[in-house]
Order: sequence, then structure tokens, then C-alpha cells
Amino acid sequence: MDIRTITPDFSASPQIQPSDLEEIARLGFRSVICNRPDGESADAPAFAEIAAAAEAAGLEIVHQPVVSGKVEDADAAEFGRVLSRLPKPALGYCRTGTRSTILWSLSQAGSRPLPEILERTKAAGYDMAGVVRRIANGGRTPTDTGDASYEVVIVGAGAAGISVAASLKSRMPGLQIAIIDPADIHYYQPGWTLVGGGVFEPADTARTMGSLIPKGVTWIKSFVAAFEPDDNAVILDGCRVVKYKRLIVCPGLKLDWQKVEGLVETLGKNGVTSNYRYDLAPYTWELVQGLKSGRALFTQPPMPIKCAGAPQKAMYLSADHWFRTGVLKDIDVQFMNAGGVLFGVKDYVPALMDYVEKYGATLNFFHTLIRVDGPGRTATFKVAKPDTAPAEVTVAFDMMHVCPPQSAPDFIKVSPLADAAGWVDVDQITLRHRTYDNVWSLGDVMNAPNAKTAAAARKQAPVVAANVVADIRGGAPTGGYDGYGSCPLTVERGKIVLAEFGYGGTLKPSFPKWLVDGTRPTRAAWWLKERALPPIYWKAMLRGKEWMAKPEPVSAE
Repeated sequence: MDIRTITPDFSASPQIQPSDLEEIARLGFRSVICNRPDGESADAPAFAEIAAAAEAAGLEIVHQPVVSGKVEDADAAEFGRVLSRLPKPALGYCRTGTRSTILWSLSQAGSRPLPEILERTKAAGYDMAGVVRRIANGGRTPTDTGDASYEVVIVGAGAAGISVAASLKSRMPGLQIAIIDPADIHYYQPGWTLVGGGVFEPADTARTMGSLIPKGVTWIKSFVAAFEPDDNAVILDGCRVVKYKRLIVCPGLKLDWQKVEGLVETLGKNGVTSNYRYDLAPYTWELVQGLKSGRALFTQPPMPIKCAGAPQKAMYLSADHWFRTGVLKDIDVQFMNAGGVLFGVKDYVPALMDYVEKYGATLNFFHTLIRVDGPGRTATFKVAKPDTAPAEVTVAFDMMHVCPPQSAPDFIKVSPLADAAGWVDVDQITLRHRTYDNVWSLGDVMNAPNAKTAAAARKQAPVVAANVVADIRGGAPTGGYDGYGSCPLTVERGKIVLAEFGYGGTLKPSFPKWLVDGTRPTRAAWWLKERALPPIYWKAMLRGKEWMAKPEPVSAE
């Protein structure tokens, strides 16, 4: 038998034999649904044989035959009714299990989110790509034929999406482009570190989305439900379909707050905060100002995460305030890092360690936050040091800044565009999809081994724009991405270690060393972060002005 669990209440299987029913009952199943017509193949037992064995094993059994490849809406509705009244868990079977899984998926469309259905069926080894539009349409066959169509469709209107749209428009002003994004507000997320450090006001980091969409670009204000890359289609929430000639995928990533037990319930109170949310960054500054003694924890989850330096930036700016106000001696600063190093590019570590020592911070490596008791002010970490048995430690705190676990959005993970880990699968130089030639990706969601930062997106957008235009004109890719990323590490108010690097940790400084030496803290880098980068973001990057961001030529090799 090859029984595959979809949910605790339902599993699917290829054809079973009468001799299997006793074992099926022993496994805990209480009912069986046969979705295979009698006589479909010469080697399959008749339903009556299966039913007799099921009854002998104490199992309830239902025959709902459905012809392969012809699952009607009424079939799915009937399956849902049958499943709802049967004792659980239930096992559905057909020739391969796919038909039963399709019926389950369509029957659940009105009660479960599409990404959950696709994730559960994919994990069981069943591909629902052929019925994704029907699932998105509440389990019914769509009848709308008025689908929109564009030369280029961009999924996501964050830093990457708007930048690449603007870069495309600057190259081909007449290009028909649509951006799909449901958000009303666009955020300058790199600014939230400075909000949490009392430097920026939250409003400094927000603009209305409508004011930033490039002129001539259609904004489709909707969620994406799924992709059908074989048919050049994006399925929107509500089963609307947008067709494309070329697709650019850049929806950002997902902050998995719920993966830490108790975290969601205590965010924004009980001394628990995070600069990874617009509404919580001001609470960080409130806590920093109010803390005069006690223990402050700063956590960092396993990689990959958005801006790997952000968790320690929060620590440095907080400790700097306590240092300047004379209370640092009474505060125990602890950095709880799931990884094994302070920063992934070793050239910047000596300067950072100087500040770790200045602030008396304790570095705790291989510590992953798994549970928070907000009212009790304790945090529990899984400790998994090399060559040591995993353990759990619980630490009391007075203030805790949390960086949440992060992953690709659910609708990306379950799509044909994703690699095994759930990220969009691209060539790391051209940023073109490895399977679908008319698909590109950039920003946090793709799987190139680079830092996930806005600075990386600033370099990636011109590369994708140049390569899409080259493809439209029938040519080969012309732009190459070298893995550039930048992380301005705010080690104190007024000084920054400006980390700039590419693939493999190769240093990629933008300025001569006499002006900004990225391996040591400088006031010039702070000026860049506080004064220069925000207007460069709003007025250049999002408007297609590629200052210091021209694509590298693609290697001839």
C-alpha cells in the first residue's frame, strides 16, 4: 500500500486490494471512499469485493465512481458531503490516488486557503496544477473569459517590483506592464532600524502605493493565488486570470511569527518588540528609553532572513543609547543567534567585535528562539551546538527584540516556480528562471545565494529589466548580477560599518577607501544611511534612475 496523508482526517491511496482492508483498519482508518468505476481496468478488483473486506474489518465504505480526467463540480460537491458524514479518518482511493485528491481539494476550496490545499497535496506527492483555477474559484469551474493580458506582469510592488517596472519603462516607454499587489502602503523597510533607534519617525518610511506606481503601469490591487507558467497565467484571488508574455516575480518574503510559540500573542507588549514591523519599531525605541536595568535579549533566527545585519543593528543602537545615558553597566545585553558567526563576511567582524566588547554584550551562538512567555518574561531557545546533543534553555528578560523566522510566501512555495526549499529557482547571474524562459525573479523571494537587502534589489532591477528587454528584442541576456548586497551596520548613533559584498563574500565597495572604509565604522557611512539613501530610494531607485546600479555585462563563458 502507498497511503499518503493529506490531513489528519483524510488520506489518499492508489488502488487497494481486499487483503489490505484489515491493515487499513489497524492503521486507525474508520472509513473508505472508492472513486474508481468498476471495470476501469482489467486488473482492478470490483467494488463489491473491496466492500465485503471493508465491512469484515469494521470499516464504513462508500462507492463514488468518477471517470478519470472528468471530475465535475457536482462530483466534488458530493465528495464533500460524503466525507463530512463519514467517520474519520477516511481513506480515498482510485487508480493512483490523484482523482481522490482532486475531489478532496475541490471539496475543501470553500473552507481552506488555496496555498494550504496546494501545500498539503504537494507534500503528499499529488500535483493539483491542473485544477488550481477551480480551487481558487471555490471548487467550481470558472466561466469568466474576460481575462486581462499584458506584455509584462510583475508580481509584487515592493522595492524590487516598482524598481524593475520603472527600469523597464525607462528602456521601453510603450511597454504594457501590470503590477499585482494588494497593499495600499509602500514601506521603506531599511528605515525601521532607525525608527527603533529613535532617529526616524515611522511616517518617514511610508508612502501611498498609488503615488509610487510608475506612470503608464497598470496596478492590479489583488492577491495572487497561484501560477500556471505552462499557460502564461497568474491566478488572482477570486479566480481572475491575468495572462502575460513575460513574468517577473518579486513579492518579497513571509515573516513567520507564528513559528515561535507564544510570540504572536505578546508582540507589542510585555517588553517584546521587533523592528521588522512598521507598527512595532516605535515600541522598540519606547522600551530602549524606559529600560534602566535588567536583561535585554536580541534574537536572530536561522538563515535566510531579510537583512541579516538588522537583528544586531537593533542591539548596537539600543546599547549605544544605554551607554550614552549611563545605564549600560546595569543592563545585561545578550545576542541570541541561531547561526554560528556574528556576520557572514569575515572582513567586517573585527570592527563589529569592538562594539560587542564596548557594550559588554554576550554572544550566544546556535540559539534558536522557539517559545515566548510574555507575561512571565521568559524566552526558550533550542541550543544545537556542533557535536553536542540539542538542548533547551529558558532565559528571563526585561526587554526582547525578536527577528522572526522567514520563508517564501505560501503561494510561491507551492508553485511550479519554486525550488525544493520553496524559493523561486533562478540562474544567479541572469536572474532568469531555470525552467521557464519567460520568467524572471528578483528581491527576497528568489534563490540566488546573496544577501536579501534593498541594496541587492537596487542592483538586481536593472539586470532583470535589461534582460527582459533583450528577450523582447530577440536577443540573449545582456545583464549580469554579481551578488551585490549592502548592510549598513549601525554600530552607534553617528557611525556605521558599511558592509558591501557579492557572491562568495567578495568585497564590493562603492566608494574609495579614503572616503568610506567599509571595514571600520565611519561618520560618512552614517550620513549615507541617514541622509542620502532615503531620497535615493524614493527619487531614484523607484523611478528607474540607475545611479551606481548599471548591470554588469554577462560573461561570454
